[in-house]
Amino acid sequence: MTTSDSAQQPPKKAPAKDPWDLPDVSGLVVGVLGGTGPQGKGLAYRLAKAGQKVIIGSRAAERARAAAEELGHGIEGADNAETARRSDVVIVAVPWDGHGKTLESLREELAGKLVVDCVNPLGFDKQGAYGLKPEEGSAAQQAAALLPDSRVTAAFHHLSAVLLQDPEIEEIDTDVMVLGEVRADVEIVQALAGRIPGMRGIFAGRLRNAHQVESLVANLISVNRRYKAHAGLRVTDV
Repeated sequence: MTTSDSAQQPPKKAPAKDPWDLPDVSGLVVGVLGGTGPQGKGLAYRLAKAGQKVIIGSRAAERARAAAEELGHGIEGADNAETARRSDVVIVAVPWDGHGKTLESLREELAGKLVVDCVNPLGFDKQGAYGLKPEEGSAAQQAAALLPDSRVTAAFHHLSAVLLQDPEIEEIDTDVMVLGEVRADVEIVQALAGRIPGMRGIFAGRLRNAHQVESLVANLISVNRRYKAHAGLRVTDV
């Protein structure tokens, strides 16, 4: 091969990154807004038990501190603003009806933070649960619109609060679908999910796909009622 021939060869592509090569997140401080509710409390407990530094947030600092003391594992309690300021990653687990107002009030404290929205907009009637569609498209998209200076992702929607809070259960047999616009941010959330025994974090697309992920909880509620279960999800062949 001549020098000119060599110059015409296209550059070799770098090998594809292993999708399971995730970052070390053990040193990150995780804040949980709505950490005194069932889902937030369960996530705080599981992450702290896995060795993560966790701060529970609530509108009332005293309530947050009481919940933190109950859970143990080094969990701290604070009001929502202090929790947001002190955390590297902030999980939003507040009720849907307070979602927008809570995030709007914390815009400054959440600037520059990695925000993980796990809120499920649901309605309930005599026929059971059903998904609501916010004006922005999903709870996660509403969060992104309200927090332009934050890095918003979506995850932890399909977890049973009952299983998360049960100290007799060592492993949670489920996958966590993670959505976001920036792959590096998604991988941090995947890695956090993977710290909880039995869980995997699975990339599931961009935030525009969050609505059907949030709404799927209505189907799981129907499954749980019919089969007296605490159903989760597993993604096969990955």
